[in-house]
Amino acid sequence: MISGSSILVVDDEPSMLRYAKTLLEVDNHAVETAGSGFEAIQQVRAGLNPNLILLDMAMPDMNGLQTIEECKKIRPEQKIVMLSCVSDTRTVVQAIKLGAIDYVTKPFYKSDLDAVLKHCLEAEKPSKSSADILRYTFSDDVEVENLDDDLFFLAASPQMKQIRAQVSLLAKFDVPVLLLGESGVGKEILARLIHKMSIRAHRPLLKVNCAALPAELLESELFGYEAGAFTGADRPKPGKFEQCNKGTILLDEIAEMSPALQAKLLQVLQDGSFCRLGSRSSITVDVRVLAATNVKVEEAIANKTLREDLYYRLNAFTMTIPPLRERREEIPLLLKHFMNRLSERYAHTPLSYSERLMGSCMRYHWPGNLRELGNFVKRYLVLQDEEMAISELDSKSRGSLSGISNGFTGTSANAAEGGLKSLVRGLKDKAELRAIGQALAANNWNRKLTAAHLSISYKALLYKIKQYQIVPPVSVS
Repeated sequence: MISGSSILVVDDEPSMLRYAKTLLEVDNHAVETAGSGFEAIQQVRAGLNPNLILLDMAMPDMNGLQTIEECKKIRPEQKIVMLSCVSDTRTVVQAIKLGAIDYVTKPFYKSDLDAVLKHCLEAEKPSKSSADILRYTFSDDVEVENLDDDLFFLAASPQMKQIRAQVSLLAKFDVPVLLLGESGVGKEILARLIHKMSIRAHRPLLKVNCAALPAELLESELFGYEAGAFTGADRPKPGKFEQCNKGTILLDEIAEMSPALQAKLLQVLQDGSFCRLGSRSSITVDVRVLAATNVKVEEAIANKTLREDLYYRLNAFTMTIPPLRERREEIPLLLKHFMNRLSERYAHTPLSYSERLMGSCMRYHWPGNLRELGNFVKRYLVLQDEEMAISELDSKSRGSLSGISNGFTGTSANAAEGGLKSLVRGLKDKAELRAIGQALAANNWNRKLTAAHLSISYKALLYKIKQYQIVPPVSVS
């Protein structure tokens, strides 16, 4: 059990403050208390910097949600745990959206408090260098969850650990969840994890790919049909919603669904009722809906491919999974885990990764994310040719960088064709790339320090790193 942390307890009930303070001081935590949200915010503004804030949600004047919002404005990185009633679904979900990382149900015992503190405070570990990552093995701070169909969820980066913490909270509440992210990042895996950790885990989880079927077939697939509904329908057939009653349905590529069918889905989300094709009688089901898409939601709404009212109905909570290139510390772990699983499936001795091969894997940007990485491991295991694997990755890496490089070196030669603006833009990009690269190196790839050094926002720096596909050098000891 972690001890010696600084904790601020915020509650309007003096007896609860005394109780929590007593439990925490047993483990040598430094405890401060506040009797209201206003008092807590004043303490934070005055310089109080606790490792954790335990915050009651139901307080007069300034409630827990308002306190979280104000606190995050002052200190965005502040860790906050709710003290809440588990039945208050809307409050808990809103608190998670605002940045709360866990909750304790009142009344609670010391064991409940200890479990939450262990989860929240043990995550405060220094990040690893590139050399450390290459030697990284599975340890206590890497979370691996085995799922059905030989799938697994792995969390080692801060982003994925935060997602894992959010799932542990959201899974308990029957709210729709919208999963966003590039193709191959693991949206289906996250959906399966949500289902596994929910009270519906003993019921089915069914996946429907909305992009794989024409609108007419997709409607019958989702909602079923009666005999005679169309040519060839000689007997009634239940749809996916009926088949997973009391369970969970994953609507993958939701933005590819026709607008008319989206309207019917909206009704199901509102009251759980729908009609089979060819029927006038209504069917009511109890199904939790998870939706996923790799498109930009704002553009899809603007282009009328995604209904705005459906989006807001699905958007009870949105989870965005970062691409693999933004959580590179997980690449060695994923390579090892894929190798262990695939070698067991194919009854083959697992292959090791040399430092050269691992370096190539760390330099590559993995546009296909987990799906591409898994297929790479499969080819390496089957062909057992390390040089071929290295050559494959390095050629792809050179190809992605050559496009940028050619944009710089060819600028002068093409000035006559592109004009002065093209020349200036190319020179600007080249100078910007060099400046960002030098600043990252000078700050040991600490992106927050680099952003401050360059006098740009952290978000702008991340965009530039992605735009120029800048990757950290891999140091091998």
